[in-house]
Amino acid sequence: MLLALDTSTAAVTAAVHSGAPGTPGTVLAVETVVDARGAGEHLAPAAHRALARAGVTVDELTDIVVGVGPGPFTGLRVGIVTGRVLALTSGAALHGVCSLDALAADARERGVVAADQPLLVATDARRKEVYWAVYPRDVHRSQGPQVGPAAELPDDVRELPALGAGVALYPDALTGGIPDLPTEVDAGVLARLAADHPEVLTSTEPLYLRRPDSQVPGQRKRVLL
Repeated sequence: MLLALDTSTAAVTAAVHSGAPGTPGTVLAVETVVDARGAGEHLAPAAHRALARAGVTVDELTDIVVGVGPGPFTGLRVGIVTGRVLALTSGAALHGVCSLDALAADARERGVVAADQPLLVATDARRKEVYWAVYPRDVHRSQGPQVGPAAELPDDVRELPALGAGVALYPDALTGGIPDLPTEVDAGVLARLAADHPEVLTSTEPLYLRRPDSQVPGQRKRVLL
C-alpha cells in the first residue's frame, strides 16, 4: 500500500494506491483541497480521509511518496514533514518525486500529448517567474527543474506544447499552451507515477531552487551617543 502526498501547487492532495514502486496496482482513493495557503490546515485531514475511504490503516502502508516541488517554501515543508512523520511512525519506506513530473505524467495519461512528443511543464513560482522543466519523452526530464521569468526561457522551449499554471499566467511568452489541462498536482497521478516509473523516485530534499523571501536579521548596528 502506498500513500502519496503533494503540496507544491495550490492543491493540497493525498491518495492511496494498492501497489508500490515497481509494483502494479490501482488508486483506491484521492482527497484534494485547493487552497494555496492551507497546506498546514488541510493535508493531514485529507490523508486521513483518503486512508479511510480506501479502508487502509497507517500501519498497513509500505511506501509513502511525497512531491518535493519545486514549490513555495511553506507548502513544501508541510508536505515533506508530514510524509517523514508518517513514514517514521508506520515504518513505511519514504520516497520523493519532482512534482513537475506528476504534471507531465497527467498530460501523458490523458493522451493529450503523445509519449514521444516534447512537453514543457511550467508552474507559478510567483515573483513573475515560473518553475519549469522539459520532457522530451514520457516523464523523463532533459532540462530542469529551473526557475526564472517565462519570457527568458530559451526560444525553442517557450514554443513547446505546455501545461501548468505558469502557462495561463504568461500566455504571450509560453505560446504552446494546451487548454483544459489541470494546473495543480493530483496525488492519484503522483501515486501511479511512483508505482509505474520507480526510476523517477528521489530523496525528500525539497526543490526550493531559490532563497526564501524572509531572511535571518543581521546584527544590529551600534549607535554611539
